[in-house]
Amino acid sequence: MISLNNLGVTYPNGIVALHNISLELNQGEFTVILGSSGAGKSTLLRCINFLTYPTSGQVIIEGNGNLHHPKTLQKHRQSTGMIFQQHQLIPQQTALKNVLVGRLGYHSTLKSLFPLPKTDQYIALNCLERVGLLDKALTPVKALSGGQQQRVGIARALAQKPKFLLADEPVASLDPASSHQVLSNLRKISQEDGIGTLISLHQIDLALEYAERVIGLGKGTIVFDSNSSEIRKHQLEKLYQTLA
Repeated sequence: MISLNNLGVTYPNGIVALHNISLELNQGEFTVILGSSGAGKSTLLRCINFLTYPTSGQVIIEGNGNLHHPKTLQKHRQSTGMIFQQHQLIPQQTALKNVLVGRLGYHSTLKSLFPLPKTDQYIALNCLERVGLLDKALTPVKALSGGQQQRVGIARALAQKPKFLLADEPVASLDPASSHQVLSNLRKISQEDGIGTLISLHQIDLALEYAERVIGLGKGTIVFDSNSSEIRKHQLEKLYQTLA
């Protein structure tokens, strides 16, 4: 479990991105943060692994402690997969080599300069198989479609053997069919492996279809936090009034 206690982020220009966010994110739970651009979704996700450092509050990992301790942060990042909107892949490299990047955290800097062991190769190939891209293992990423590239990004995160997955607007640039495929992959992996998953979206229909839990975020504050089946129209209206 990950606990966020009174988390806040204020940027140097004075803009408050997050204000007193308190949440518990549970192992094996598939959660979507819903909100429009500027609501604070990306900032919240990035605070969970300190890609953005909070200016107030705490992030506490069950069994490990506070992320402000360097050793705790290193261990947490190793076991937390991150999936980005723009994929963050190496276009000239094959899908397999991109997925193998997810294994680098398990090796020293010196060892990572050499070909990784066969066990890592097998893990990476298995991850590609799980997202339906085993046949594309030796294909350069630049030759893949946007949806396929995002699935390579999922496989890379999965190769870390994560306890938690973070996905920042993973379908924002994809067509509807690819969006459903990516979210279906993520939910299936979360359920099969018991991985806690937190995804930011702005599409209400996708959030309600795939999420177990939906957190509505507006102007850096929590507007609602509900089981997806219990969300009502007035809550969504309040969310978007807050974002206006």
